[in-house]
Amino acid sequence: MVLVGGPRQVGKTTLALSLLDPPEIENPAYLNWDDLKSKELIRNGQLPAGSSLIVLDEIHKYKKWRNLIKGFFDKQKNKHQFLVTGSARIDHYAKGGDSLVGRYHLYRMHPLSVNELGLKSNSEIKKLIELGGFPEPYFLGDITEAKRWRRERLRRVALEDIRDLEQVKDISSVEHLLSILPPVISSQLSYQSLANEIEVDPKTVQKWIEIFDNLYITFRVNPYIPKKLKVVKRTPRLYFWDWGGLENSGAAFENLVGSNLLKYCHFIEDTQGDNMELRYLKDIEGREVDFVVLKNKKPIFAVECKFGDRACSPNLYYFKDKTEIPYFYQVHMGQKHYQAEKNIEVLPFLEFCKKLKLP
Repeated sequence: MVLVGGPRQVGKTTLALSLLDPPEIENPAYLNWDDLKSKELIRNGQLPAGSSLIVLDEIHKYKKWRNLIKGFFDKQKNKHQFLVTGSARIDHYAKGGDSLVGRYHLYRMHPLSVNELGLKSNSEIKKLIELGGFPEPYFLGDITEAKRWRRERLRRVALEDIRDLEQVKDISSVEHLLSILPPVISSQLSYQSLANEIEVDPKTVQKWIEIFDNLYITFRVNPYIPKKLKVVKRTPRLYFWDWGGLENSGAAFENLVGSNLLKYCHFIEDTQGDNMELRYLKDIEGREVDFVVLKNKKPIFAVECKFGDRACSPNLYYFKDKTEIPYFYQVHMGQKHYQAEKNIEVLPFLEFCKKLKLP
């Protein structure tokens, strides 16, 4: 089986349907848990006999879905291939109960990226920053329509996904928490500060943000802790899967870069099996680098984000000498491209994406 996870409305159903013949929702090989007829067929184990590929969409909303698809696979793996999609971290929700280990490969679907869209100019990247990388608002190309789409999407996530999967009762406070998160993008999280604002316990805020992570609303970046260097520990930074609509242009650009790097990490993990991590680096004196990419526990490069075309950050020179990070990039939305030192490069984000062949 192949399990495809990703945010709501990122294009998972469109991808799944494109693999069917005909590529239509009416195809009997496409079964969606949100459809009453499909739900009944799934519960009764009535799979279409004429298709080699069976698509099971949003089935993770069914409480006993793990045992159900395990049974489908074990009994009919010689007749069918299975593609299971969900608007949640189905690797997370696959845990517990009867294990699915050894029966599936996981792939995570991300919003559209610079290389995927074939962008060729900073003006095109600015459009991607403003509209976000989700297909519908991006291809509509209208800021007002993107705002309306974003508001409705978050409402559906709060009212449907969180309620159905996590059984959270205080939905109004969850929506309040979502509404106050954009200003803290790229900053170190203070669960206590957020808890004070919405008048709940800090542990509740932490639990809700973990739910947001599991539903592909947010992702957190933990600190990188190199040897023999006193750094900030434990406190993560927060970013959105949908960076569109953020008012602070610098934070939105950093979120875009972080999202592209996360996609890079997930792509390598899902296709090559290496253990990839996205971290940030900040010492106790306040020097920091926005992102550090680790492969099998070892740093392979670091990235500093500067929206404007600025001089190379002195922090890169400092951490070059103090850590084992082999290469540093400073990316920006300007035009300058130069080698500050042998292992420190300053370049436009567009050139960075091409150089690393980000997916």
